[in-house]
Amino acid sequence: MSQSDLPQRLQLRAITKRYPGTLANDRVDLSIQPGEIHALLGENGAGKSTLMKIIYGVTQPDSGEVLWEGNPVQVRDPAQARELGIGMVFQHFSLFETLTVAENIALALGREAGTPKQLAPRIREVSQRYGMGLEPERLVHSLSIGERQRVEIVRCLMQDIKLLILDEPTSVLTPQEVEELFVTLRALAAEGCSILFISHKLGEVRALCHNATVLRGGRVSGDCVPAECSDLQLARLMVGDAEGLEASYPKVAGGLPRLRVDDLSWRNKDPFGTSFANLRLEVRSGEIVGIAGVAGNGQDELLALLSGEVRLATGERERITLDGQPMAHLYPDARRARGLAFVPAERLGHGAVPEMSLSDNALLTAFQQGLVSRGMIRAGKVLALAEEIIRRFAVKTPDAHTPARSLSGGNLQKFILGREILQNPKLLVAAHPTWGVDVGAAAAIHRALIALRDAGAAILVISEDLDELFQISDRIGALCSGRLSPLKATAETHTVEVGRWMAGQFDTPQDAA
Repeated sequence: MSQSDLPQRLQLRAITKRYPGTLANDRVDLSIQPGEIHALLGENGAGKSTLMKIIYGVTQPDSGEVLWEGNPVQVRDPAQARELGIGMVFQHFSLFETLTVAENIALALGREAGTPKQLAPRIREVSQRYGMGLEPERLVHSLSIGERQRVEIVRCLMQDIKLLILDEPTSVLTPQEVEELFVTLRALAAEGCSILFISHKLGEVRALCHNATVLRGGRVSGDCVPAECSDLQLARLMVGDAEGLEASYPKVAGGLPRLRVDDLSWRNKDPFGTSFANLRLEVRSGEIVGIAGVAGNGQDELLALLSGEVRLATGERERITLDGQPMAHLYPDARRARGLAFVPAERLGHGAVPEMSLSDNALLTAFQQGLVSRGMIRAGKVLALAEEIIRRFAVKTPDAHTPARSLSGGNLQKFILGREILQNPKLLVAAHPTWGVDVGAAAAIHRALIALRDAGAAILVISEDLDELFQISDRIGALCSGRLSPLKATAETHTVEVGRWMAGQFDTPQDAA
């Protein structure tokens, strides 16, 4: 019997889910065959995550029917989903930071899978096989965001699964790692495993997926064969109006040096972390500098040193300067007072407090913008700022009193970025600005960054998305094992060269010119 003669692996019929003020899923139909790689596309807030949570048993539908291999089922919780053979990698990680990689995977797989020590050799083998090398004994809190993503993916690959749900799995992988992952996914599909693939990287969807279902406003807006569509056609299905989605931004030379990192040598106390030796970097006013690199090569450490979360001794204060003023010894609030704005890699818990309202989250970093007077919060001004962010950056939310955790990833990212941009910084440091963001939101974020650049700000973007870096950066470089490649004008280099830099293949260790 061929796979086409088998019952459908998963079938959703008229799935509906309501939340207060929101109809997340409106009579959604979806079918996946054995061995099929099926894409689920849509803007942030279109209802994709809700639908995935229903399939995985995290939440229950208000109405509709779920059929698994032809039989009606009620997936009560993730444990039952795993018993059926459903595995899922969430966009926001579900890891215990104080435990090791092996302990986290052992908890997820259950006691019958073995102890962390017993699982360690298999974790090494699986992770290395798929180009996502992990050390089982390493504590999760010491991992970069990309390495944490690897833990989630490897955890699922170690399960005996019939349906693998991947929510933005390639966001923090290099192009080479993406290709290796795709080889694995195609092999799994050939063996009969079904894959439900969520990604905003439309080129990946076209290259990998057999079929696609598109959601818009909680409803199915269309189905298609991705390989038969262009990126722009897919984008139109997702967002309707495709204006500005293929923008090409002019490259500029920049003005006077604004951020300088001068011969920075710093030893990381974490034995698994990255240290720097004689690191030099310059970002000029009115330019965007992009830094590429495989996760775990010093991006997190550089971000911490620039933001003030890690400070140098007073005698080393001139290693990092802003407009010629030393700041390597300053706390984050003092750096903000001098004109620094910061968008961290992790939205929930670092960029925003999940339980707090958007209004309160606006206050967290913008309190120096006239929002506090004589120790008292000026609630009206705080609310006005939050509402201005929501309006200017088209954040989809009921109002400014909504908790940050209730927003989709892309909408929360737009809010965080808008909060920083509206402070009119001299220097903006942004990590992964469009990670997991749909094409419409990514275009809006890029336009905002270009506008800030054109207003004279210096912008440093650290990302693993080479397409994004080439689109918006005026100069580009790469980090590898704490060493920074030369920075070159984006128009004078190409992805192959930057890929070599990411692997540490560059002639001179430092060249900020």
